Amino acid sequence: MKEISNLMNYRSCVRVVDATLRDGGLVNDFYFTDEFVTELYRTNQKAGVDYMEFGYKASREMFDESKFGKWKFCKDEDIRAIVGDNNSDVKIAVMADVGRCDYKTDILPRSESPIDLIRVATYLNTIPAAVDMIEDAKAKGYEVSCNIMAISNAQEGDLKVALDMLGQSSVDVLYIVDSFGSLYPEQIARIADTYQEFGAKYGKKLGIHAHNNQQLAFANTIEAVGDGVDYLDATYAAMGRGAGNCAMELLLGFLRNPKYNVYPVIKFIERYMRGLQAEGVVWGYDLQYLMTGLLNQHPRSAIQFTKEHRTDYTEFYKEVVAQD
Repeated sequence: MKEISNLMNYRSCVRVVDATLRDGGLVNDFYFTDEFVTELYRTNQKAGVDYMEFGYKASREMFDESKFGKWKFCKDEDIRAIVGDNNSDVKIAVMADVGRCDYKTDILPRSESPIDLIRVATYLNTIPAAVDMIEDAKAKGYEVSCNIMAISNAQEGDLKVALDMLGQSSVDVLYIVDSFGSLYPEQIARIADTYQEFGAKYGKKLGIHAHNNQQLAFANTIEAVGDGVDYLDATYAAMGRGAGNCAMELLLGFLRNPKYNVYPVIKFIERYMRGLQAEGVVWGYDLQYLMTGLLNQHPRSAIQFTKEHRTDYTEFYKEVVAQD
């Protein structure tokens, strides 16, 4: 049970990261209008959000640019067209997936780029490659975080080895990632303790990125912040892959820091997020995502179920149980 003072007060070191374009882009192949992106940027300014993640630095050798919107690739000139010189308190972030980006060439020196934070995404079996990416980005002058994905499937010993390797790197923030939306707050608390052990040892900040398969993304995020996790990912109207993420409107409503303002977020959701839904863009909690979350499975089968407009939930349940 958290001390009530931890919930009624605020920590000035907490940072809110808007991942709407990046995680939400997985829903609509990153086809956002410039108006949408510009207004999201302005809304983040008004709301006091600390970081805005624009999308991926995906490899243009691996991915066909004609099949995705520009935020799959986050060219510096495209970001600059939105933010200019970014004369604001909002910092700009992008994600770089291990094995899916050409980081040595596509990530320019910080002095030549509008980007502030490089978010390296890795699985446990690619930690050495992640460390190389971290050191490359750090040498270029960026803040760097590392998202260890699918930790709900990780052995505790393997996770500790990975955290120790990352702790010895130049990374600034170590992220807890509930990729499958399968974790409960009690598990988040134990995982946060493990991360805190290595964060304290190596002087690293901690973050959390939660998915909403069991409608626990918000609960898990506020559990983590109560456990000393500072970097909190959220998306407007919870938009994100499959069941979506921690809702920005819930998170800012919960945080007691007076620098955050939920009203601009509500206004943006009313005008723009509802518009996306009216256009047929689909995301959010549903039974198929609950099932993969309960079974600690990747939601790819549930995503396909959604794309096929299936409603035979009991048949789908039998299918995913058979895969378990």
